[in-house]
Amino acid sequence: MEKRIISILLIIVSVSLLLCGSCTISGERNMSLEERADAKTEQIVSAIINGDKEGLKTLFSKKALDEVDDIDNEMDYLFDFIQGDIDSYERESGVAADISNNGGKKSQLIRFSFEINTDVDTYGFFIFDYIVDTINPDNEGVYMIEVTKSSYSGKYKGWQERIRAGVDVLED
Repeated sequence: MEKRIISILLIIVSVSLLLCGSCTISGERNMSLEERADAKTEQIVSAIINGDKEGLKTLFSKKALDEVDDIDNEMDYLFDFIQGDIDSYERESGVAADISNNGGKKSQLIRFSFEINTDVDTYGFFIFDYIVDTINPDNEGVYMIEVTKSSYSGKYKGWQERIRAGVDVLED
């Protein structure tokens, strides 16, 4: 009887871990997708406030950095694009997640947006961040930062068409 109860408990724990969309494989503290997006938002905003190009670069995945021709130039352009002193920032509610399973290996991408308000303008950010990727571990980290001014009048494509490694500043 005891073996049966232990077996049932082990099955329940195993299934729970497999189904948990916000769990980590590495054993880090269990964070919700919202908490992960908040933490990444704060790291990105902090790097921008401090002009910390190296700090921002460390947020990107190895795969993204390998795919970008000149990430340093893209970051310089981002820092020049954001004009004025940052007054506030706020992440938009909601986080979209895409999960892939391949033979027991898992990849999870989150997509989220936030806005930075400066004394000059308002800027919208759209982020792609692979929070787990045991299919391709080099892919873990930020894959894309897309930035626009609030006055941007261009047409947005669907997210699948917009994804590209690095920093993408959209201008009219």
